[in-house]
Amino acid sequence: MVFEYILKKNGLDPSTDLTIDQSISFGLTAAAFTSSDADYTIEFEPFATTLELEGNGSVVASLGTESGYVPYTAYSARKSYIKQHPEVIQSFTNAIQRGLDYVNSHSSEEIAKTISPQFKETPLDKLTQIVERYKAQDTWKEDTVFEESSFELLERILEEAGQLKETVPYKELVTTEFSTKAVK
Repeated sequence: MVFEYILKKNGLDPSTDLTIDQSISFGLTAAAFTSSDADYTIEFEPFATTLELEGNGSVVASLGTESGYVPYTAYSARKSYIKQHPEVIQSFTNAIQRGLDYVNSHSSEEIAKTISPQFKETPLDKLTQIVERYKAQDTWKEDTVFEESSFELLERILEEAGQLKETVPYKELVTTEFSTKAVK
């Protein structure tokens, strides 16, 4: 949906100007790209960097950079849960904020070493390169505050993709109370 939004934003019609094959399983798109006649693929890391390092492709753009801050990761809880367990929500938000503080204050090498146990199949030098790309693209925000402009961008993308029939007011779905406290 984000890719199609970016195409439209740049004057291309995804239904007439190109062919998008969405039949390929998410984890197999890089392999399919190298063995087919496709001109482009959309990849998350570490697959994008792997394609480059193997000489099978080049990263030409970042969907995140081209789209603006789309909240790819957002956490949801029932209002009743938030009301009954605010300390759990605050602790969780504080932990995410500490993670953002860490990635925004440490080098790519330090971050790569820290996260390497979670990516055992990815060599440290490649992981460092991936983190550096994320830093250069300004992937990590400074805080966990879900801004209204990002919410509206997400709604616009969902609407254009035919996945959202009507918008919902930001204040009805989003609370920044815990994020604001976590920043302090």
